[in-house]
Amino acid sequence: MFRSRRAGLVRRLWRQRCAAAAPEDGPGTLKLAAHALFKKLKDEELELLVQVVESQGAWESSCVWAPRGAKQGLPPQVLVCRLFRWPDLHHSQELKHLCYCAGGCGDLAALCCNPHHFSRLAVPETPPPPYSKASCGPSWPDESQDPDTQLLEFSYSSGDWRDTSLSWSTIKDGCWCKLAYWEHRTRVGRLYAVHEASVSVFCELPWGSGFCLAQLPAAHRSHAVRRARGKIGRGLLLSREPGGIWAYNRSEHPIFVSSPTLSPPGACRVTVLKVLPGYSAKVFDYEWARGKGGWRLPGEGPCDPHSICISFAKGWGPCYSRQFITSCPCWLEVLLNRLC
Repeated sequence: MFRSRRAGLVRRLWRQRCAAAAPEDGPGTLKLAAHALFKKLKDEELELLVQVVESQGAWESSCVWAPRGAKQGLPPQVLVCRLFRWPDLHHSQELKHLCYCAGGCGDLAALCCNPHHFSRLAVPETPPPPYSKASCGPSWPDESQDPDTQLLEFSYSSGDWRDTSLSWSTIKDGCWCKLAYWEHRTRVGRLYAVHEASVSVFCELPWGSGFCLAQLPAAHRSHAVRRARGKIGRGLLLSREPGGIWAYNRSEHPIFVSSPTLSPPGACRVTVLKVLPGYSAKVFDYEWARGKGGWRLPGEGPCDPHSICISFAKGWGPCYSRQFITSCPCWLEVLLNRLC
């Protein structure tokens, strides 16, 4: 590549950096480190990095490989993520490789420095004083289910609990989960079966594939639902990984997640985890769920111990005015195959 073209790509990258800088970044320090990294990249890697950064990760791209070299102030992945996504990032332990990144293996001769192949790890917040206290309701007995019986998933509709079972036909066809999209108490569209290791759920995702909520019927939507749907955007990435299920928030607004394995043992309140844009959270832990019986949400009713609820943009629970998931305008129910 001609030197003038390469220099132009570096200038384009530098213009895309986050405006804010961390307090410890002295004048010119970050620029020197960034330009030293860009110099190590091959021409095709530099071009790919420019495309990824300028598109803000709107499409699923391949890894941008940087050679492993002598120890420096910041690892390459931390440097690019601080430059283009999170100026307050400090350590690689705060990052998680996304499921489609090939750089997650530690023994490779090169490191992936594609900033959109990483997410930050979500941690539970210290909750504010709750609007109201939910009392503990009776729970199901912790009896193990007969493995020869069908898997039950209870969903709320018109005041009655109904069975939307994951039958053995679902298990045999290789489906590890099904997705149900809800607007308040009404389920919209059919169940979406997931066979791949990951699935995108979105309204607007350029070149996206997966569960597109924009294609679902739009009859009689309230203003609150339309407003919440407008915030889904690129939505989320749901992935099945060793040990559990992860959710990566690709949208520009928080998502709120609840599952039996997010609540501490013996909890009488539902635990709702707020996942900020660009963050990931392990939303279901297989080991923790093993041998756990059914559970009951205070004021709501019984729930399958192998399901996850995800609300777009609106939280619920003891710390919010919306006490129940069915009060949220747009939410997703993930019905897991118990044998996955």
